[in-house]
Amino acid sequence: MTVSPERDRGDAIRTVLRFTFRNWGGERRLVWTIALAITTATLADVFVPYFAGRLVDAVASRDIGREAALAEGLWALGAMGALGLVFLVCRHLAWAAVVPMTLRIMRRVSEAAFARVQRFSTDWHANSFSGSVVRQITRGMWALDLLHDTLLLALLPSVVVLVGTVTLLAVQWPVMGLVMGLGAVAYVTMTVLLSVRFIAPASRVSNRKDTRVGGVLADALACNAVVKAFGAERREDVRLAGALGDWARDTHRTWMRHTWSGTAQTLVLWVVRVAIAGLALVLWWQGRAGAGDLTYVLTTYFVMHGYLREVGMHVNNLQKAVNEMEELVDLHDVRVQIEDAPGAKPLAVSGGEIRFDRVRFHYAAHGTPLYDGLDVTIRAGERVGLVGHSGSGKTTFVKLVQRLHEVSGGEIRIDGQSVATVTQESLRRQIAIVPQESILFHRTLRDNIAYGRPEASRAEIERAAELAHAAEFIERLPQGYETMVGERGVKLSGGERQRVALARAFLADAPILILDEATSALDSESERLIQEAMERLMVGRTALVIAHRLSTVRALDRILVFERGRIVEEGPHEALMRLPGGVYRKLAERQGETPMLRDAS
Repeated sequence: MTVSPERDRGDAIRTVLRFTFRNWGGERRLVWTIALAITTATLADVFVPYFAGRLVDAVASRDIGREAALAEGLWALGAMGALGLVFLVCRHLAWAAVVPMTLRIMRRVSEAAFARVQRFSTDWHANSFSGSVVRQITRGMWALDLLHDTLLLALLPSVVVLVGTVTLLAVQWPVMGLVMGLGAVAYVTMTVLLSVRFIAPASRVSNRKDTRVGGVLADALACNAVVKAFGAERREDVRLAGALGDWARDTHRTWMRHTWSGTAQTLVLWVVRVAIAGLALVLWWQGRAGAGDLTYVLTTYFVMHGYLREVGMHVNNLQKAVNEMEELVDLHDVRVQIEDAPGAKPLAVSGGEIRFDRVRFHYAAHGTPLYDGLDVTIRAGERVGLVGHSGSGKTTFVKLVQRLHEVSGGEIRIDGQSVATVTQESLRRQIAIVPQESILFHRTLRDNIAYGRPEASRAEIERAAELAHAAEFIERLPQGYETMVGERGVKLSGGERQRVALARAFLADAPILILDEATSALDSESERLIQEAMERLMVGRTALVIAHRLSTVRALDRILVFERGRIVEEGPHEALMRLPGGVYRKLAERQGETPMLRDAS
């Protein structure tokens, strides 16, 4: 996913801040508590230099007696102590309030991003690195923490200090307030421009390279078995080194821009410091300021200097947080391609009839539609094989039944209900699928089998495993059903993974079943066991069986032969074998179905 050109031209901060403020809407009470507490604490800090000046005046005064001077000094000291207490309590309250607010928003935003990504189309996931998406979500989540601290606990008090300090000085010495104000405005303006115009573009590029590093790492680790199979560890090392080299180059540029920006900011601060000190000296020479006043001015400047110096860091942190949140905000802005229709109701399956009525479907990347007016009816309880060359439309057929893609014309109905008008969750809960490559979660065997019915009892799980011929190998494992299967099930053999997937389908007990090349690439013993389990699983269900190996569809009620998105032949195995020059017969001949050919001749 890339940042739009419009985003590159400078509206990233506005976009991210709008997103942040929307999330603050659910935490208004805490936001106001933090803002009021930190403002009060900062104002207390602003007034401390004034009383420090009064303390120096009391000590240096020769016009009043020692006791009066002591009393005035003690009063100033007491005021400073009270202000210190107010600062301490209010600052603690602000920080204590920002913790639950930030954690709740981080959790809410991450959950929303994950939920949204889960609902993106299969095409979106096919074109995205899972590792990169994980990085976008987690990095954006932590950027929220930095953004909250920067906006509420750093920039807000800095603004209060600048406004409060300049106002107090201007009341007593307008020229001093003017110099302080102009210096502060010049510094802040320069800092913002450097951050937005100089640092942000480089930071955005380095963040993209960081995301790519995460994707390269995840891709190689997820496919480690393939890497090992081809002895390609060194090649993957080189690939990662290339990605890290790009990241290091762009990150070096970003960090050096931060360094130059910091140097420029420090230079401006020193100029303002010398100007304020020089002006204070002039006021003293003119008799318009005493020792206490000089102490007040210089102490006030030192307080403001600290906040000004940190403003640069805070603005940089703000820009850093914005850069790191951009991709997370982009995820929230991506439109969910397939959504439930307004008022969608749960699918109610009475028999499991599937009907394609004048269905038109077009892949975005293809110039012509795959299906154009496809009509077919699969009766309730019918077992139907889908065969044909690769790319002929078999897999798309079952994906449309699951509504993993949207049709561009016509309608698909299950028991008379359009799949476009029922909830996707209810639709897919009525369909059990055993894919060609059974992907398991890095969880226990029990969790994987019960994934379709997490509330199932232990006895039901074990019964499903028995029906799928999985109980035998599971019970031989030291931890049995509590065995962790590894990422994507890598601790199990292909046949074992396939039997676990069949057990999952048995337990789901859905009225519609999809078997997608479920016996491909298996040894003969595993294939026999899985074939037996599949035959049991299909009983009493509407079954769609995708097969390249025609031996798996011979006993089915009907076979649909696909070619370039059209059903060119249909019927049982024996009838199709009698068609001279038929597509199915040619496929069978290539797979050595000679006995049947002799019978059919």
